[in-house]
Amino acid sequence: MQSWEWGEFREKMGNKVTRIERLQIIWSRLPLGFWFGYCPMSPMPSEEDLKKMEGGIGIRFEPNETKKNVPRGLVPGKHVFKPKTYWIDLTLSENELLNRMTSKCRYNIRLAEKHGVRINEGNVDDYLRLMRKTKTRQKIYAHSESYHKELSRVGFTKLFEARYEDRVIASWMIFVWKDFMYYAYGAFDEEYKNLMAPVLGLWEIIKWGKAAGYKTLDLWGAEEGRGFSRFKEQFGPEPVEMAGTYDLPISLLYWPFRIAEEVRWKILRMVKM
Repeated sequence: MQSWEWGEFREKMGNKVTRIERLQIIWSRLPLGFWFGYCPMSPMPSEEDLKKMEGGIGIRFEPNETKKNVPRGLVPGKHVFKPKTYWIDLTLSENELLNRMTSKCRYNIRLAEKHGVRINEGNVDDYLRLMRKTKTRQKIYAHSESYHKELSRVGFTKLFEARYEDRVIASWMIFVWKDFMYYAYGAFDEEYKNLMAPVLGLWEIIKWGKAAGYKTLDLWGAEEGRGFSRFKEQFGPEPVEMAGTYDLPISLLYWPFRIAEEVRWKILRMVKM
């Protein structure tokens, strides 16, 4: 998300993009013509970096770094990514990775294989179809289909699918960058949940990443007690605490914006209940 490719993709989606030293900032337009910046997966900005920031009412930073000191001038912000995540070490052997899994996870991998589920390179049409089902079932907010379709064309994205007989029953979008892989999006057809395709799919993605030479798979998000975290935990990953989310207020309008942001999310949660 600090790559030129990501910036170009976001410009196609209608955002403004600025680059200051080592930081790429994605600007979103707010009502009344104001702008708010977002700097995802960046290094932690220094105090010197912050002095160069201007324009808009504020900028949100979510550094791709583990917990560390926060420069003066930043205040806690509302996270977009989860502040905790899980990493899987892809330099381990397949046997070591299997031994770190729960016994039930290993059983479900074998079960999916026994049922004849196959993991292949995916396509965007099936991915979008399954994402529509998943959004409705889980009552989650997600980007538009045009967003996902354009994102699938970016060079660092990879699509995988799980196929059962003649039907695609699960699909994943993975990001690859340098020596990391990121588990970005996953969707599946609940009608086939007993086939355990999501478990086999993640295992095959892990093996694909190892063969391609990536060193770490970031499962992108952990939250105690949530179903998506329990799914990831069965693979025996390492829990990692990230640096967190911080905002740089630039204008006095930043504080009314934060109040409006909290109210908006409370309303959206009520609507989805």
